[in-house]
Amino acid sequence: MRHRPPPHPAHTTEVCSRLAEAALARGLTVGCAESLTSGRVASALGAAPDAASWFRGGIVAYAREVKHGLLRVPAGPVVCAEAARMMADSAAALLGADITVAVTGVGGPTEQDGRPVGTVWFAVAGAGRTTVEERHFDGDPARVVEATVARAVDLLTARVVDPAR
Repeated sequence: MRHRPPPHPAHTTEVCSRLAEAALARGLTVGCAESLTSGRVASALGAAPDAASWFRGGIVAYAREVKHGLLRVPAGPVVCAEAARMMADSAAALLGADITVAVTGVGGPTEQDGRPVGTVWFAVAGAGRTTVEERHFDGDPARVVEATVARAVDLLTARVVDPAR
């Protein structure tokens, strides 16, 4: 199933404000690892209220070698569930964050690892488990990235608000 990007970037700002409030209220720290978004997830989190109190930082692992080396992604494809899972788990350990989100995927303009443009894997690590989800977004690379950032902060916020999710 293909998913359309959110209608406006203000969605991400609004969700990050809710995330900040929940993280502060629960005393949780947050981090991220990202690839195709090139730091946009970290930028959105860092711009949220009181980020210095709850945001531990982000790791931008754009190159395949960085994912394999720094984030311990196994050899092989990087647009897959296992890559997203390892990125989230490794970022949590490296950053000392309670909850992390990771994104890896194909923004375009061509396929990667045999996966079509718009394929994105997300992982959220924290509260003793890591969950993974795959999405497919329509649009040019900028729209895929925008949709990826929005979904990443949605998933992260859901876990911070309710760690049992």
